[in-house]
Amino acid sequence: MVRILTYNVHRCVGTDRRLDVGRVAEVIAAQAPDIVALQELDVGRARTGGVDQAHRLAQRLGMAFHFNAAFRVEEELYGDAILTTLPERLVKAGAIPTHPRFSRLEPRGAVWIAVEVAGAELQVINTHLGLVPREQRGQAIALAGADWLGAARGPTILVGDLNATPRASAYRTFAARLTESRRLARPARRVPTFPSTFPVLALDHVFVSREVAVQAVRTPFDETSRLASDHLPLVVDFTFSLA
Repeated sequence: MVRILTYNVHRCVGTDRRLDVGRVAEVIAAQAPDIVALQELDVGRARTGGVDQAHRLAQRLGMAFHFNAAFRVEEELYGDAILTTLPERLVKAGAIPTHPRFSRLEPRGAVWIAVEVAGAELQVINTHLGLVPREQRGQAIALAGADWLGAARGPTILVGDLNATPRASAYRTFAARLTESRRLARPARRVPTFPSTFPVLALDHVFVSREVAVQAVRTPFDETSRLASDHLPLVVDFTFSLA
């Protein structure tokens, strides 16, 4: 069994407006994941005390990590990361497109690693889509295309904060290639993740290829999880085969 957790950590600033990297690490550690996909990390940014949040969280969790900067302001970075306790290698990290009519919107990116589990390789792609539906659609099409999902071979998982519900075009673009984990859970569950204090929207997703068998899907809803970020983490247990 493998456990993956995807989590928009909101630069480690909680719903109580307190910056606390340790609290986010506590929420993650309580779930004992093998693979962690994080969005909205600050690295060396003045607004969060100059801390490299990706490195700090990886240290606290005893994990290796790969960070992709969605954008850079001089020496300050902001983006997404994948952490894991398993043997891994970086496959790709980079930008995903913005809509030409919305060039001033926040840049977005994705990071892809291959993880070794019992001698077999699992592909994991983490992303954070934009807020505008037309922008999301172009980003989803790019990720579903030849350079990302189209290049993945074998068991594959795409995770992240898609800022999209199942009715959105971006969600449907991924659903044409992969299956969202909530639909494979028995029984199937809605499992909303946003806002963390009273979750009503399922914005965070784990999409899996046919080789991946989902065993359980859940979100923690204890006091610390409700405070640590404006999203709850989404936790998925699964097995996979190479057939």
